[in-house]
This record gives sequence, structure tokens and C-alpha cells, in this order.
Amino acid sequence: MELIFQKSVKRRKGVDVTGPIEGGVDSLIENNLMRESAADLPEVSELDAVRHYVELSRRNFSVDTNFYPLGSCTMKYNPKILEKAASSEGFSNLHPLLGFYYPEFCAGALELLYRMQELLSEITGMHSTSLQPLAGAHGELAGMFIVKKYHKAKKNNKKFIIVPDESHGTNPASAAMAGYSVVTIPTGPDGLLDIDILKEKLTGETAAVVLTCPNTVGKFDPRIKEICSIAHEKDALMYYDGANMNAILGKVRPGDLGFDIVHLNLHKTFATPHGGGGPGAGPVGVTQQLSDYLPSPRIIKAENGVFRLSFDEKKSIGSIAPFYGNFSVILKAFIYILLLGGEGLKDAAEKAVLNANYVKKSLEDFFDDPYPGRCMHECVFSASSQGMAMNIAKSLIDSGIHPPTVYFPLIVKEALMIEPTETENIQTLDDFIKVMREISELMKKNPEELKKAPVSMPVGRLDEVGAARDPDVNYSS
Repeated sequence: MELIFQKSVKRRKGVDVTGPIEGGVDSLIENNLMRESAADLPEVSELDAVRHYVELSRRNFSVDTNFYPLGSCTMKYNPKILEKAASSEGFSNLHPLLGFYYPEFCAGALELLYRMQELLSEITGMHSTSLQPLAGAHGELAGMFIVKKYHKAKKNNKKFIIVPDESHGTNPASAAMAGYSVVTIPTGPDGLLDIDILKEKLTGETAAVVLTCPNTVGKFDPRIKEICSIAHEKDALMYYDGANMNAILGKVRPGDLGFDIVHLNLHKTFATPHGGGGPGAGPVGVTQQLSDYLPSPRIIKAENGVFRLSFDEKKSIGSIAPFYGNFSVILKAFIYILLLGGEGLKDAAEKAVLNANYVKKSLEDFFDDPYPGRCMHECVFSASSQGMAMNIAKSLIDSGIHPPTVYFPLIVKEALMIEPTETENIQTLDDFIKVMREISELMKKNPEELKKAPVSMPVGRLDEVGAARDPDVNYSS
């Protein structure tokens, strides 16, 4: 393993990578970066160390400890068997450079990645998939680069990306980072894209239409195949934001609907860890006509059955990550898919939709419903008649419930976006519904009381603006 590290360092310095390094790895580090004396680290007893970290763990608010109805970000429970498998020695001790220099030493891992590509391609209805992107937004950016590469190869003069006004913020951001201007289409009173305005705005200069399906107000557009056909008539690609794939898993495939590019958020759809900025994985899948543009290197199966990384991809958008994806997260998602199987994945989607509709129906008389009717895996309310959505969010903390997403989507005033996921039971949902109803009544009778919440926090009323401007990273209770 040290030899692999040595070769990596030498390669970056433009040095010949054959043979060992005289003097060991230390000889590669500049003298001014070397310590002259041992680090002055604190010495504490085992008991003190254990108590310190256990105390920190008790402050954690996670899906393992409390209900986490965070809409759009999908905080579902992660089965512990996934963690156990990912931490097994054969996987956890792999070095990321093995696949580049000694693929024969990690043939099993490469085969796993190859099979995961095939599984995701089958699930999404795509021809090929790359696991290289390190997050959903990263996969989305890779998708935008593929759009650009495709149109450049055809010598198309494309300038615009179309997104709906209810889209995730990463949609216009990724489009802009790829060099496109963004055209926004409004959402109608039914919660669906205004198709007449889409037809008006969609021109020969449109590179792609980016849609989340179902969308961020929880609606599945029954005209989606028509929308795809309209875009394709202008030689525009259809991009599928996979954030809400959890709702249609095993029921319908984006590729069958007419989408050309798909990115997935593995934590949202396949129960891998999420939060705190990572870890993440955002595979991107494409139709056959776009397959050559996927990121390089690609995992291939040679004629002799050996799996390896292929760098011979002349039309590729190139490498978008230093190594081949976030292996441990991909591994957990792979195991999750194998555990559930086809029928299990479909059942997960059904339960996610059932739970969301149960919450929606139970609260529709207590909060404003901007888009009435059945939802998919998440529901959106407006707290405009009660007051501030933020006060509701902070009050839920006192009941041991993580706040739902507030103020998104932006088209809903005082938005409360709730996603219970398929992993929660009816007792948890009933407790949440009861608390939400009580908060609604309190806001009618004594709204000033809610402005004090959360009263259970040792720091008192949470000031998110102040925390962002002047974070106290050394806080202790």
C-alpha cells in the first residue's frame, strides 16, 4: 500500500513511478513541512475520552433518534446491515488507487461497481450509467456537461436550459455553470408546469428541459411524455432530476417516459447516509446516443472477463472526480437494492406515497393546501394563515421532531414541505400529526407563545441568522 502511495506522489511530481523510493515516503515531504518535535496533544484518560464523545453523540439529532420529515432531502432510515457490509475488511481496506494501478487486486470491487451501473441503468431505463459523480448536484453538473458535449458534436447553436419555477436550486445553478442561460417556466394552479408557456419558450436554441418528476410540490405530471416529445421536436434533451425518484421506484422508468439523462441521489432513493455535507453519490445515466459522453474512466468488462478502468473514451466529458466515485456509499446502495429486489423497491415507493398522502389528508383542515388533491411521496402546505412557517419549525423541536423543510419550494408562501418516507410507521405519523394540529390551534389562540420556541434548547431561542453570521464552534452546554 505504501508503494502505491509513493507512486501516486511521484506521478504528481512528474517523477518515474517504477521502483521503490529511497528514504521512504518521508523523503518526498519538503523539510519546511516536517515537524521538529512531537505534536503537543492532550493526554486524557479513557474514561474522560469516552464521556466526551458519548456526550457529543447524545446531542446528535438524526433519523436514528427522532422523526425526520425533511421534504426534498429525503432523510430515510439506513439499515445497519449496510454499514456492517461496507465496513468489512475486504472493502474498507481498499485503497482508491488500486483500480488505477493494480485492478487485479480489487477485481471484486470493480465487478460490484460494474453490476451497480447495470442495476441503475435497468431501474432508470437508461442505456449506460457512470458512478463517478460524488453528489446529486455533482451528477447534475456532469449531466449538463454531457448536454453541452452532445450539442457541440452536432454543431447545434444552443443557448438556453428550461427549468420550472418550482425546481431545486441546483437546476439553474448547474445550467449556469455549464455556460447556459436559464429560462423559467411558471407552475399553474394545479401544481403542474404551464405547458402552453413551455411551448412558447421552447425554441431551436433550447439545449435541454430539466424536470423533477414528480415535482417539488409533490405532483406527477400525466403529460410528461407529451412534454418530452415537444422538447425532442426542437432537438432539446430531456433531463431528469432524480431527487424524487423515491416516489416512482419500480413503477415507471424515466427512460420510458422520454428522458435522455438521469441523475440519482443514492441517499434519497436507496437509503445511504446523508447530512453534514456528505458522504454522497450522484450517479448519472444516459440513453445510448449519449453513452460515449459519460465521464472517464469507465468501468468495463474485458473479453477475458476481467473488470478494469478504461481511459480510452475519446468523446467523454473527462474525469469529474479524483477517483471513481464514493465507493462505500455506492456499496451500501448496491446492497440495499439486492436486499429489497424488484418487488421490494416497488413496495418502498408505494409506502412512501401512502405515508405522504396520510399526512396530507390528516392536516389539510389545519394548514393551507396550495395544491389540493393526491400527492406523491411528499406534501407541501402553506402556513400563511397561521403566521410564520419558521415558528412552526422551531416549535416542533420541543416535541422531539426535526422540522420539515420550510420556505421551499419558493412558489409557496410560508411553505412547509413534509416527506415522511416509507420507513416510518403509523404510530410515528400519528404523533407528528397530533403535534402539528396542536401547533395550528396554538397559533390561532396564542401565536406569541410560539415565538419563544424552542424552549427546550440550552441556548434558548434559536437565531439562525446570527448563527450563520457569527458561528460559535466552541459552544458547550
